[in-house]
Amino acid sequence: MPHATTRDDVRVYFEEAGQGTPIIFLHEFAADYTNWEPQMRYFSRGHRCITYSARGYTPSDVPDGEVYTYKHFYTDALAVLDHLKIERAHLVGLSMGAYSSLQIGLNSPQRALSMTLAGVGSGSEIENLDNWRKQCRANAEQFETLGSAEVAKVTREAPSRIPFLVKDPRGHADFYAALARHDAKGSANTMRGFQGGRPSIYTMPDAIRGVVTPALIICGDEDDPCVGASLFLKKHLPAAGLAMFPKSGHVLNLEEPALFNESVERFVTLVEAGRWPVRDPRSLAAH
Repeated sequence: MPHATTRDDVRVYFEEAGQGTPIIFLHEFAADYTNWEPQMRYFSRGHRCITYSARGYTPSDVPDGEVYTYKHFYTDALAVLDHLKIERAHLVGLSMGAYSSLQIGLNSPQRALSMTLAGVGSGSEIENLDNWRKQCRANAEQFETLGSAEVAKVTREAPSRIPFLVKDPRGHADFYAALARHDAKGSANTMRGFQGGRPSIYTMPDAIRGVVTPALIICGDEDDPCVGASLFLKKHLPAAGLAMFPKSGHVLNLEEPALFNESVERFVTLVEAGRWPVRDPRSLAAH
């Protein structure tokens, strides 16, 4: 079973397909490596594609202790690239994976050819940050006391998940059946450490303005927790474009796979052709 080893000796399971310029896919909290299958099949026709399960998500290790911070998660993605001897890759992240992709852009920009940030920024609102952290701790306790199957029943009815149910009931059912099988300890630790402990993106405008990596921000217009954060990143990232998917929620790569693939493909093609420009810094200073 292929795996990479992180700097703190956690084994991270990955899969790859195709040849060409690398693309690595970083999954959201409710997903794992399998949820990028539509993208792995599509993009591997012309690229070397990698998907992996984050720590806490089997078949990757589920370590004990306080080793689930946002720093662990973004450096784990780099560990996978290191294992595969990949210097630079296009980063395609959803939600939690988008936040990790942004952190790579902030801390290791030399590793990123581009960043696709989809469904990014939930829980970042400063005025609601304390309540968000409290809710994350409560959700972690639910995983520990009730188990993943029971938590999945609640998660699948969240407002930002309903558009997926309306459009694709079979896909929605498969997605949450997979969530019900997640390791409860790993999910609890991730919810408490990563989700409840990561800094709000609204606290980093100056650092974000310094990231010149080409970026595509994708947001569903019915994913209310991510709309404001997506607009914030569009304003402050110097080389960012914004795609808003109409009547769409959070699980964008599965809810609208054709539109998602088309948008990312166009973006990656323009980046590789040197046709995704950086904005004049003076226009950013005005925001």
